[in-house]
Amino acid sequence: QVQLVESGGGLMQAGGSLRLSCAASGATFSSYAMGWFRQAPGKEREFVAAISRGGGRTSYADSVKGRFTISRDNAKNTVSLQMNSLKPEDTAVYYCAAARVGWSLAPVPVALGSYLYWGQGTQVTVSS
Repeated sequence: QVQLVESGGGLMQAGGSLRLSCAASGATFSSYAMGWFRQAPGKEREFVAAISRGGGRTSYADSVKGRFTISRDNAKNTVSLQMNSLKPEDTAVYYCAAARVGWSLAPVPVALGSYLYWGQGTQVTVSS
């Protein structure tokens, strides 16, 4: 069992920055790959970024490459998403998620169905 709580969402002008954080509890955090997904009203939930168990490997959606950075601190059981150069298209509810990975060198999961545990989401709104 993993409990995830996101924070850091809010309103930002286009071109600005926000940093999202996700606090995990209830299980061995380092056993999980972690991901960020987002969902806009009327849209499918989509992959944003993911990070491996040890933090050495990452994956990003093409739409956020070069602008967003995912990181984790296993000692603090947290994962973060630094979002720079925000665009109105980034407006969505952002969700933190955990995927159980037994092998340290396994590929970083990017499919929504790979993630077993989800936070409640935090709203990010980017205005023009």
